[in-house]
Amino acid sequence: MEHLIGQPAPGSDKSFGSSGGTAVITEGTQATFMQDVMEASRTVPVLVDFWADWCGPCKQLTPILEKVVTAAKGKVRLVKINIETNRALAGQLAQAGLPLQSIPLVAAFWKGQILDMFQGALPESEVKKFVETLLKASGGGTLPATEQLHEADVAMETGRPAEAAAMYSAVIGEEPENPKAWGGLIRAMLALDDEEAAAAALADVPAKITEAPDVAGARAALELKKEGRQAAEAMEGIRARLNANPEDYEARCELATALNAAGKRTEAADELLHIIKIDREWKEGAARQQLLRFFEAWGNEDPATQQARRKLSSLLFS
Repeated sequence: MEHLIGQPAPGSDKSFGSSGGTAVITEGTQATFMQDVMEASRTVPVLVDFWADWCGPCKQLTPILEKVVTAAKGKVRLVKINIETNRALAGQLAQAGLPLQSIPLVAAFWKGQILDMFQGALPESEVKKFVETLLKASGGGTLPATEQLHEADVAMETGRPAEAAAMYSAVIGEEPENPKAWGGLIRAMLALDDEEAAAAALADVPAKITEAPDVAGARAALELKKEGRQAAEAMEGIRARLNANPEDYEARCELATALNAAGKRTEAADELLHIIKIDREWKEGAARQQLLRFFEAWGNEDPATQQARRKLSSLLFS
């Protein structure tokens, strides 16, 4: 494609943001295409956003592209090309095989070649996946927010919730609608035994992502923490009730909640599974519903979830 475009020019019309003095978002033209795209892509992946003023979906997509590229902190660049004011360039690129009859079109260049492309206005989550795939294919790793979330998760797993909370908060500062970061922050606050801060974080979650699995799971964990604290305070009475009547399912359910709050997930699940085994319809399936709340709070990948889910399936389908 290189021979179709012409010679490089000194700069582009307009630039936004920078990485080490180099603009990461620019408005390209025929004159700057060689420099801004072909040459630049030899060192860093370049997304080219082909758009036009009359294109409604373009106006939805471009701000999303800008947001994702800015958050990438120089790992990828964006060049925006108006096909109406750059008709000759668009014609040359179309002859070279780009399907510019349908925009928005985003083409990813790496080492002077098109590595991937997509058409249409994708949601932010899909644009992030596209960029992540591009970075991996070009050896650029992952987006900074993804790296920081991984580090925060490791901090949580290794008993450093305060560090994890700081990292989750930093991601939220960059990406206010990142459900994984919000869910992580709430869980970190719970690990620090700060229910008030966890509740405040939950209240601050943007409405758009309140039902995202990461947020819903953290919400369930917060609710169970509160219920578990109350049940733990009444533990002596709960055990006395069970000693008097092992089939006091209400007490056994409360015991499960207290055990969960104490981090004894397997024991908590077993108490509920005992109820389900004896009377799965007790209180319209209350034990099963509570167990499902545990699963949501623990997460599908948690060993306790997987083990208890297998036992539940065995009971329900035997």
